Amino acid sequence: MKRQKIWIRIALILTLLTAAAGFSFYLYTKDYYHAESHAVPAAEETGAYLVYGSRENTVGLIFYPGAKVEEAAYSPLLSELSDNGLCCVAVKMPCHLAVLRPDAAKQVMEDFPDVERWFIGGHSLGGAMAADFAASKGQNLCGLILLAAYPTKDLGGLPVLSVYGSEDGVLNREKYSAAIPLANSLTEHVIEGGNHAGFGDYGPQKGDGAARISSEQQWQMTAQFILDFMQITTAS
Repeated sequence: MKRQKIWIRIALILTLLTAAAGFSFYLYTKDYYHAESHAVPAAEETGAYLVYGSRENTVGLIFYPGAKVEEAAYSPLLSELSDNGLCCVAVKMPCHLAVLRPDAAKQVMEDFPDVERWFIGGHSLGGAMAADFAASKGQNLCGLILLAAYPTKDLGGLPVLSVYGSEDGVLNREKYSAAIPLANSLTEHVIEGGNHAGFGDYGPQKGDGAARISSEQQWQMTAQFILDFMQITTAS
């Protein structure tokens, strides 16, 4: 009987700990970065993603948002790209965490049959998860775009574009330098004056450096880097 009571107490403690961990995770994910004043309405919205540009465009970009960032926060950048003939799909991640749905790109590619050439990319943690997908299931991808992010797996010969801001206070530069050689075909740009949060439109981010350029400038420069990268990649 005494042993039974001990096991009951242990089970009760484990239940309480699990409940506390679940509640802490709920509070963590409930507090996320929202899109601000520059948000652009999507051409289409479903429960799984936001679409910028036409489904009939033949070149597409699947975009994974940064951790705890609302998908619409990247609409200024993605709408800039869609104005140049791309079909851009911002994936809605569970709890705004791409790590919970790293294979989302597979469904997107199936849902857009008119897109002939796919690129995948993402910001921060979203970029890391996009890189994981590209490394393991990216046989049909034309390239990978990392915004303030780095891969954790070898990307083989897949063309990779890496862009980050000189004032980024969130990106771990040591880990970035150690990991970026996993991109064997790399094009890299540093935006002078740009920061971590400047790739989206969600306000200041904790731990980030102060930008010395406007968000509009960072979006425009990033969009041009992406368009140039895609043009060179698809032409080769």
